[in-house]
Amino acid sequence: MITKEATTAAPAAERAAPAPPRPAKKEGPAWDQIPRWQIYLPLGIYLVFTLIPFYWILLFSLRPAGSTSLVPWPMTFDHFEKVWTERNFGTYFGNSVLVGVATLVMTTVVALAGGYALARFDFRIKRGFMLALLCSQFVPGALLLVPLFEIFAELQMINSLGSVIIAETVFQLPLSMILISNFIKNVPYSLEEAAWVDGCGRMRAFRIVVLPLLRPGLIAVGSFAFVHSWNHFLFALMFLNNQDKQTIPVGLNSLMSADSVDLGALAAGGIIAAVPVVIVFAFIQKWLITGFSAGAVKG
Repeated sequence: MITKEATTAAPAAERAAPAPPRPAKKEGPAWDQIPRWQIYLPLGIYLVFTLIPFYWILLFSLRPAGSTSLVPWPMTFDHFEKVWTERNFGTYFGNSVLVGVATLVMTTVVALAGGYALARFDFRIKRGFMLALLCSQFVPGALLLVPLFEIFAELQMINSLGSVIIAETVFQLPLSMILISNFIKNVPYSLEEAAWVDGCGRMRAFRIVVLPLLRPGLIAVGSFAFVHSWNHFLFALMFLNNQDKQTIPVGLNSLMSADSVDLGALAAGGIIAAVPVVIVFAFIQKWLITGFSAGAVKG
């Protein structure tokens, strides 16, 4: 006969029995426990392979013509003077600055308006329009040369910097619009609603509340548009025939001929083309990283 005490004692004993120990998790070594050489050695190797091409181009631009020394000594700036004056790089540089700045402004303004519409309004063809923007990124710029050339020829814009500016802006708009729409989605809609309650219209609320918060995103989109237009070669080559209208990439191509290549002048021209971009990125890198990281996350 089983007593009441026995029936109540059995579950109590089961509850009191200790659980079997769980196997300890094998955790990987923490970052602060990894030997420093395992971090610095791969980074050092990568840095060497990255800096060697830059040192090589600097070496050819600073050492005298005909020299085979691995150190730019005695140092000379004859190659820079040659490309700037004799090869008309001063004009190329000014044209590239004009194209880059104009493309930056036009791309940012138009993408800001389109990105706000995509982020804040719902309309019937919104998904189809976004899909078209994404699909346009798979179209290479070379396929646009013939139709754009026909359009600019009808508008009598061939051999004009305006044709290159418009082509670069159109080419940059889809990605810029998508990025800015994501930036705007990260701004709470309640901030605009609070501004409306305080008496602001939509445009004033956007200018006072939303636009200051978009500074990292606008810098990221604008810098991307500037660098792409600065380095783009095809549009300037096809739409600009006059030498006084050409840009730096076309000028660098003119330094190479079928018979010979002036390596010193070509290296000096490459340095002239790279220095402005490096300076711009050195000043805006903080906002650039913040802007791209914010635009990569949907709000």
